[in-house]
Amino acid sequence: MKTAELLHKHGLRGTFFVPIRNCEGDQVLADAGIRELGRHFEIGSHTMDHRYLKKVDIWHAYHQISDGKARLEDILGVRVNGFCYPGGRYTNRDVELVRACGFTYARTTMNLRFDAGRLPYEMPTTLQLYPHDRAVYLRNFAGSGEWVQRLEGLRLALSREDWIQRLYTMFDHACHHGGIFHLWGHSKQFDELNAWEEIDSFFAHVAARIPFQNRLTNEQLAVRTHYLSSPALAKSA
Repeated sequence: MKTAELLHKHGLRGTFFVPIRNCEGDQVLADAGIRELGRHFEIGSHTMDHRYLKKVDIWHAYHQISDGKARLEDILGVRVNGFCYPGGRYTNRDVELVRACGFTYARTTMNLRFDAGRLPYEMPTTLQLYPHDRAVYLRNFAGSGEWVQRLEGLRLALSREDWIQRLYTMFDHACHHGGIFHLWGHSKQFDELNAWEEIDSFFAHVAARIPFQNRLTNEQLAVRTHYLSSPALAKSA
């Protein structure tokens, strides 16, 4: 809710991917909190129990994806179109399950990208809001593929040792070159890092640079870049 408060303060859009329960024991939003969040922001699914899909069989994966979507839709009273793979750990089987369950797009955790990718069910990201060291970026780069598209992002990430400076550097690069900047993270970690002041300042910087029509939810970005149809957006229009 603190993350939502800061986004709202600066007139920024965002998407919250919400599991119904968390098998790792972390606290999740109650139904009332999800509905309150959904009044101002897009809500996407993050499975029923925050399960890493790659580690479970096909039937367990199907129920995690399908039941998580159905439960969120019951809570919100609207269609849920977006999905995010927990931990970024999934297989081609899981991509097809997400499609079959009626989602229109899905987010991965592939980083260092300044575009929305070619595949609506495997949309990449730019940066996680977390103080990773350079070795983490090198390992992720080596293991995640799409090296040509990510090379400039890697260069920029490695050029700044301070993680806040890295954040501004990569955002300003996207603005200067007309790219897409997608920041993601976990609110629990923002709290553990006591990074709220830094996040507030960065959101102010974003709001000063990006016109309102280009501040997008994940669904709006998927529709704009992958030419998808969206019942939810059509209804709101």
